[in-house]
Amino acid sequence: MTITALMPVYGRCEVEPVRGDGCYLYDAQGNEWLDFASGIAVNLLGHSHPHLIGAIQKQAATLMHTSNLYKSPAQTALAERLVALTFADTVFFTNSGAEALECSIKTCRAYHYATGNPQKYRILTFSNAFHGRTLATISATDQEKLRKGFEPLPDWFHVLPFGDLEAVKAAIDPSIGGIMIEPVQGEGGIRPATPEFLRGLRDLCDEHGLLLILDEVQCGVARTGTLFAHEQYGITPDIMAIAKGIGGGFPVGACLATEKAATGMVVGTHGSTYGGNPLAMAACQAVLDVVTEPAFLAHVNEMATRLRAALEQMIPNHDDLFESVRGLGLMMGLKLKSDSRAFVTFARSHGILTVAAGDNVVRLLPPLIIDEHHIRECVDKLSAAAAAYRTAQAA
Repeated sequence: MTITALMPVYGRCEVEPVRGDGCYLYDAQGNEWLDFASGIAVNLLGHSHPHLIGAIQKQAATLMHTSNLYKSPAQTALAERLVALTFADTVFFTNSGAEALECSIKTCRAYHYATGNPQKYRILTFSNAFHGRTLATISATDQEKLRKGFEPLPDWFHVLPFGDLEAVKAAIDPSIGGIMIEPVQGEGGIRPATPEFLRGLRDLCDEHGLLLILDEVQCGVARTGTLFAHEQYGITPDIMAIAKGIGGGFPVGACLATEKAATGMVVGTHGSTYGGNPLAMAACQAVLDVVTEPAFLAHVNEMATRLRAALEQMIPNHDDLFESVRGLGLMMGLKLKSDSRAFVTFARSHGILTVAAGDNVVRLLPPLIIDEHHIRECVDKLSAAAAAYRTAQAA
């Protein structure tokens, strides 16, 4: 047998974490890394946060799982809390971001079917988007690396240039039922939508009877300095997918929708065996306990301002490699003039974990609990990695 026991679908690096504490990860030999990847924007409270651990331990000792054949007080309580905090009237809980997007897509399709417009089955999406790895969600992107090997794919999506409002206007025809977008593209290169673009999409949806679906799987739950990124744009969606940070490390997601958008989501139209299990609900409640404290978002914004300033001050010292900083809040991208994936490797060897993204961008997605010490350490380690990278390139 030549295949590994773990299906070989990941290009895993040499780091083998076995323990986490705050903003750091450690391997079995005690090697330490400053974690500015956070499991790709998941561990927003860092590692081993006492309130999150306590909530999970207490719930695990009480009730871990029941079927959705029964009523769930834990789901009801969390749904009511999310409704009170957001635009939404109703919530469906999932196990992941991709499932939250699947539910969002089905909710849009079901709405038009229920309102007598089954021909409005297609959704407009945008170039370099990442909405997940299911067959539906890879159909929603134009990234060849995601689509290759799985075509032909469903023709449910029409991919347009990110930021081109005129292209969106031209693409709207009788088959279009919705528009789906990340307010800040993550894997695509930390690219925030402009206010004009996102507001324009909202206006077009209102004008043509379409549903606006926001993918806030990566940019949601305080990551950008507001509870959800769209709040900074002065708009609300009809449907929103969240995951990653909402569980603080526990796998959970959710599809949030207005009552109107959820018109077609009636008994039998959707379901999940594990979705909304009591353990996941306890984790989400613990995360919300922390991030909804008034001082928490103020801290995120203060640290974001300081991190951006420190990175911008660093760039002139390595202007052969670094170009600029972009992003919102602590969802930050460092634009490189060369291969970002190669640099991420050098950064790991200098004790800091980051994440590569499209457009030669290094994603900096630290736990939202970072302080000034972590920012100084981040910049020192990135500078050391840059010097090593320069030496290697010259060799």
